[in-house]
Amino acid sequence: MATVELNMDNFEQTINDNDTVIVDFWAEWCGPCRSFAPTFEQASEANEDIIFGKVDTEAQQQLAGSFGIRSIPTLMVFRDNVMLYNEAGALPPAALEDLITQVKALDMEDVHRQIADQEAQSHDHAE
Repeated sequence: MATVELNMDNFEQTINDNDTVIVDFWAEWCGPCRSFAPTFEQASEANEDIIFGKVDTEAQQQLAGSFGIRSIPTLMVFRDNVMLYNEAGALPPAALEDLITQVKALDMEDVHRQIADQEAQSHDHAE
């Protein structure tokens, strides 16, 4: 599956409607972004069960700003509406595949339980 262009209109729905979404924040003028693009595209074709989205930070400055993007390329991984990964820098193909394998292997019930526990603890400390 080819990558999907994400913007303010479809970003939230894409994250909400799909199990796993990997997002590449990039810009045309960014050399490392252009170098990473074929790796990202190949991974999208090899993993048809995952949505691979691209956000052009020049065209979507408000969206990039809402995530505090300061350096590109930045890669984010969402699974079950949870951001699991958020790092700047282009990954080599093997590292991207390893990240995808780790994301697929995660026990999301456990992740959601940990989030609920953290929220309960922070709520307890706030009182």
